[in-house]
Amino acid sequence: MLKHVLLLIYRNFRRFRGTFYINIIGLTAGFASGILICLWVVDELSFDRYHEHNDRLYQVMYHEKTELDVKTSGQTPYYLAEALKNEIPEIEYAAVTTPPMFFPDFTISSNGKTVKAIGKFVERDFFRMFSYNLFAGNAEDVLHDLNSVVISESLAMHLFNSTEDVVGKALDYELLHLGKQVFISGIFRDVPANSSERFDFVLPFEVINNLMEFKKQGYSWDHTDPFHCYVVLKDGFDYHSVNSKLVDFISQKSKTSPFSLFLKPYSDTYLYGKYENGVPSGGRIGYVILFSIIGSLILIIACINFINLSTAKARTRLKEIGIKKVIGANRRSLVFQYLSETIFLSYLSLMLALVVVYLLLPEVNVVTGKSLRLSFDVASVGGLIFIALGTGLIAGVYPALYISGFHPVSIFKNHAPGTLGEVLVRKGLVVFQFALSIAFVIVVLVIYRQIEFLQSKDLGYEKDNLLCFSADGEINGRTSSFLDEVRRFHGVVSASSMFGSLTGDFNGLPGFIEYGGKKIILHQVAVNYGMLETLGIQIKQGRTFSKTLDHDADTMKWIFNEAATQAMGNSNIVGEIVSDREIIGVVKDFHFQSLHERVKPFAFRLEPHYSMDIWVRVAAGKEAETIEFLRKTYSAFNPGLPFSYKFLDQAYEAQYLSEKRVAGLAKYFAGLAIIISCLGLYGLASFTAERRRKEIGIRKVFGSSEAGIVYLLSSSFTRLVMIAICIAIPASYVAMDEWLSTFAYGIELKWWYFLGGSLLSLLIAWVTVGGVTFKAAQENPIQSLKYE
Repeated sequence: MLKHVLLLIYRNFRRFRGTFYINIIGLTAGFASGILICLWVVDELSFDRYHEHNDRLYQVMYHEKTELDVKTSGQTPYYLAEALKNEIPEIEYAAVTTPPMFFPDFTISSNGKTVKAIGKFVERDFFRMFSYNLFAGNAEDVLHDLNSVVISESLAMHLFNSTEDVVGKALDYELLHLGKQVFISGIFRDVPANSSERFDFVLPFEVINNLMEFKKQGYSWDHTDPFHCYVVLKDGFDYHSVNSKLVDFISQKSKTSPFSLFLKPYSDTYLYGKYENGVPSGGRIGYVILFSIIGSLILIIACINFINLSTAKARTRLKEIGIKKVIGANRRSLVFQYLSETIFLSYLSLMLALVVVYLLLPEVNVVTGKSLRLSFDVASVGGLIFIALGTGLIAGVYPALYISGFHPVSIFKNHAPGTLGEVLVRKGLVVFQFALSIAFVIVVLVIYRQIEFLQSKDLGYEKDNLLCFSADGEINGRTSSFLDEVRRFHGVVSASSMFGSLTGDFNGLPGFIEYGGKKIILHQVAVNYGMLETLGIQIKQGRTFSKTLDHDADTMKWIFNEAATQAMGNSNIVGEIVSDREIIGVVKDFHFQSLHERVKPFAFRLEPHYSMDIWVRVAAGKEAETIEFLRKTYSAFNPGLPFSYKFLDQAYEAQYLSEKRVAGLAKYFAGLAIIISCLGLYGLASFTAERRRKEIGIRKVFGSSEAGIVYLLSSSFTRLVMIAICIAIPASYVAMDEWLSTFAYGIELKWWYFLGGSLLSLLIAWVTVGGVTFKAAQENPIQSLKYE
């Protein structure tokens, strides 16, 4: 039986090569895109789920009711972990840590080598809670000593070229004005690629506690700190029941506290990171869902091609069907035969798709910023077999039922006309697949326009030709001298220093001020003299920080932004005292967070000693020589320390890396959807031209022009594409309107985005059909009529 089926498949391949190639290319492209998207989706869903206690590991979050809405954050008081562990019996472990990328890269020195590394401060139970596996040291005591440090495998190799006999060796690090020697107490495996947080070493949290002089006694529960708190529940306890205890946990300690706590599964943070008015509102999970749908739809488009071409070509196999039925073949055996052909074609396409995926993975990894790879474990192989079988059945069941349904008497009498249902189904499938393809094109166009808007919007400061680097080593204690030296260079327009950034995770510590009976969240950064001028931020009222005879005169002053004055309800606040500081100026609003967020209340404080990042505005056209000068000057202050810097415009663009990667992926898959759809359209157009060959010949004999023939053959397909456009435009509008709502500042959906995407798709369809119809129109009518 199998031999007979394979023989029929081979014969049909030789007989209908064009249809075979179109089907195999379409299904291969559909499978390849589906596999690539599946690899990306699985990788996204795996983030932070490798921890042993994943099902019991949670981050402590809080809701805060304000006058406008409910604010949700994970920045909790530093002493919260200890209080929770002591008072909530369901909690097994609790630890407070500094947030991801809280500090710039540390300068690490040991064994005669100096490197930059990412560090974080954590409490003692950290390695008990998180599965950053130690292969040197004990999770229970590696952080008990204030002079201990636990480093990663890679950092150990950088410093010592080995991970053997490293425990106990000394290591020097610098942070702010703190230079400290510590001793390696453990080594952990490198943080996995599917971790949302990257770091190279950890230090005891008590170190930063002492550095910032926190006091547990008498500390107000009405405030939060910029730290994260994590807990592991004991076995058998549901976090919902613990949440009921946490709602009033802080209000029981302070009647005026606006905070209510709740637990959020740690592994959900990466995918479900957004809240609106206290309610989860998505995050990266939106992109996961989007691409899962795109992958499924592209495969469906490929299946539609198969269905359309199979039913269209059915009439060329009517004699075969009639003979088989006459000699005793029943409908079940015919259905089995045609499904076998389809499933074979599906598995062949899958094999080819795996080869395509293998060849494309390096390029896909560049676009996505991941390290995706094919794996052939039992689950993966089983999934591929199931998907190929399902695709073969979906693509083949309708053609099989349709082809096997003809009655042999009608076939031999040539009375097997096409039914209205057959025509409507075929046209409906064409409309459906083109509607999807056109919607993809429109979506890509809108995404690219939004990214262009993000990169060109006036941010309220000048991001071009502005670079930043850490005030390491001797520069940290001699910042003024270093800046004076830098400013003298002809390629430097201005230079200053600041603690914090205008991009990334650390762009101002959130604090609180009270004004007019209102409690206002205020983001704050410490700056040096001249920092606002270096950034190009404009003063609206009052003045900027100024050096006078009394150098400390402005150290207890504020400069607010417009959003802060609006939150306070007073546009003339210059000269007022807020939180023991005088407001000396108001600057125009500027974007210190991504454009996903609206501009929030912000304040500058003059604190030169805590301004640990050097900012230099470089004269246009003198970038190379200025960077070389900065490198030499940096090395003169810090012999042996590596000099690394970043430009603000590059850091700004990095905030929208996810959107750019999504746009890149969407571009490829939109193009793929159009290609697959056009393959099907090409096949149907070829079949139509062949079926109407005699009609074309007769029309040409009676004087029809080639242009008239082309119009005759292409007009029906044009109407189908126009119907698809009418469906795609409203569908893509709804989708893009929803996506743009995730940005506080976005483009308006212009009519020409939809018209342009539609016309582009229509043009591609015309070119596809036009090539076939023009060739048919040029054929000599003698060739098409000589059969008679």
